[in-house]
Amino acid sequence: MNPSAVSRAPHSFFESTAGDVPSPDSCTHLTGADHIASLSAALRSLDGQLDVVDRWGRLLADVLCGQDRGRLLAAGNGGSAAQAQHLTAEMVGRYRADRPPFSAICLTAETSSLTAIANDYPADELFARQVEAHGRAGDVLVLLSTSGRSPNAVTAARRAKECGLTVLAMTGPAPNPLEAVADESVCIDSPWTATVQECHLVALHLLCAAFDAAVLAEPARVAASRMGVAG
Repeated sequence: MNPSAVSRAPHSFFESTAGDVPSPDSCTHLTGADHIASLSAALRSLDGQLDVVDRWGRLLADVLCGQDRGRLLAAGNGGSAAQAQHLTAEMVGRYRADRPPFSAICLTAETSSLTAIANDYPADELFARQVEAHGRAGDVLVLLSTSGRSPNAVTAARRAKECGLTVLAMTGPAPNPLEAVADESVCIDSPWTATVQECHLVALHLLCAAFDAAVLAEPARVAASRMGVAG
């Protein structure tokens, strides 16, 4: 690797500013201090969208605890696939406080469906066909894409809206195609894929916390959910 392509670590992280963080166009590797500085700068863009994440938590509570017992679907590619599965696991299991389980399916974890669809249909249909199969009007689809340009995620968003689902997207910098088609988006302002993914994980945990707060704030809601599980 060309030494000039690696930025030098500052004496202290606190000496870094957003303007000091190199871009992927100017280097191929971030030092530890650069990485922390990049993350700190990107988290500031998330801080300005906390009201959106809180609103998503309340929306999920309304859908998953509602009379129709709606469902959460989630998907992403690569690292975003793992984070989509992390989100659905928190819904079916729990985030912090004990509460009833809720219906959540990670479309990227359905390996037999994925391979069958990839074998028989265009690649753009990978998630869209599953959305059409599992989604119902009123359900919620969460899509994660660090670029916001993944064709299978964009196609899934369009199919979900055709089927009456609400589409929430977590992406990298806006504007991007996924952000444009989603009902609402949280966009992380960073050119670095790893930084965007790290901020998405923080946002997912904030979403889970907001969901739990909305569910547990109303004891009747928890009781009704438990009755639904028992029934």
